[in-house]
Amino acid sequence: MSTAPSSTRVYPAMSRVELEDGGFQVDARVLGQDLRLDPAAVRTLLREGRITGRCERGEDADAGRHRLTFFYGNRRLRLIVDAAGNILRRSTIDFGERPLPAAVRRAGG
Repeated sequence: MSTAPSSTRVYPAMSRVELEDGGFQVDARVLGQDLRLDPAAVRTLLREGRITGRCERGEDADAGRHRLTFFYGNRRLRLIVDAAGNILRRSTIDFGERPLPAAVRRAGG
């Protein structure tokens, strides 16, 4: 039996992330589309801690880039963003009925 995720989608660069006061603002439509949620529910789910996230700063060859990772249920959304806020890469993993593996939540995972 395969342990590969049931679905992986990779999108071309198609949006921007706003950089504000040392933080990031991601449009609820981006999160909603890729996490399969109604964008109107995203803010509430973030406040409730049901959508969680992590930000990692690129080093060396990746300096000036950030990896923003969001988790909801059994799904993970990853955005690679340049210094201007352009989304360079956008990918999701949906583990279907299986829970999100702990290794996927670790930095660099």
